[in-house]
Amino acid sequence: MTIRHPEKVNKPINPIKKKPSWIRSKLINSKEFFLTKTVVNSNNLVTVCQEANCPNITECWSKRHATFMIMGDTCTRACAFCDVKTGKPGKLDPLEPIKISEAVKKLNLKHVVITSVDRDDLDDGGSNHFYEVINQTRKQNPNTSIEVLTPDFLRKGDAYKKVLDANPDVFNHNIETVPRLYLKVRPGSRYFSSLELLKNAKSVNKKVFTKSGLMVGLGEKKEEIIQVMDDLKAANVDFLTIGQYLQPSVKHHPLDRYYHPNEFKELETIAKSKGFLLVSSTPLTRSSYHADEDFAKLQQNRINNH
Repeated sequence: MTIRHPEKVNKPINPIKKKPSWIRSKLINSKEFFLTKTVVNSNNLVTVCQEANCPNITECWSKRHATFMIMGDTCTRACAFCDVKTGKPGKLDPLEPIKISEAVKKLNLKHVVITSVDRDDLDDGGSNHFYEVINQTRKQNPNTSIEVLTPDFLRKGDAYKKVLDANPDVFNHNIETVPRLYLKVRPGSRYFSSLELLKNAKSVNKKVFTKSGLMVGLGEKKEEIIQVMDDLKAANVDFLTIGQYLQPSVKHHPLDRYYHPNEFKELETIAKSKGFLLVSSTPLTRSSYHADEDFAKLQQNRINNH
């Protein structure tokens, strides 16, 4: 049996805290849910919904929302919060751009989110593959808006620009946590490199909406969250998502605490006061949760602000 997280085998056991009443995902087994599942499985596609064990999977798939994960199911990083498999990835699938675009068509998606594992093994970090997937998807689905959730392209120079050359509607890269916790939570990444990527994305393509997400419950302090908000605003990020960290296993980073819904409301108020175009802050918020409705709001808010 292949171990999903070989790097976590010798980590201490961190018991998982009991979930409070407000952390309850909806269980919906609708016709649409099974249609989405069939399209994903029959085309051998990978989704972050399944790989990251997302709590919102039945709700989203029942609305025919799926976040496609390209470039395989194996990541070259080993983030302490993430349930995606770590290891040596396989070769890129040259047919993946066609498979994704056909799945988007079959599901009749108005808005699609495309994410990926980290591919530090590739010279361009996978940016050219992103470009091909976006272009092929747009060619087959001209009325579908496209959101990408990218890795950080750390030490890959200007490779990220290739993704922006394909003109996605939304460019998302998650900052994930506060700088103090990076070494433990996101050891292969660098806080300021992620910030710079977001800032550069907006400089390269002024029309693109930029977006970033933050997890809470990892041991951060409120003033540190506010500092991250300020940093993201300085990087011209349009849309901020804040959600509760849910510990995937006893070998993952320990959950410090569950935030009450009122605390999420307070963080939303603070973030809105800083001038973000849109803020989503709830316990079950994930960066792709309600992405299509949020994209429509982003467009409207940009019009209203001009």
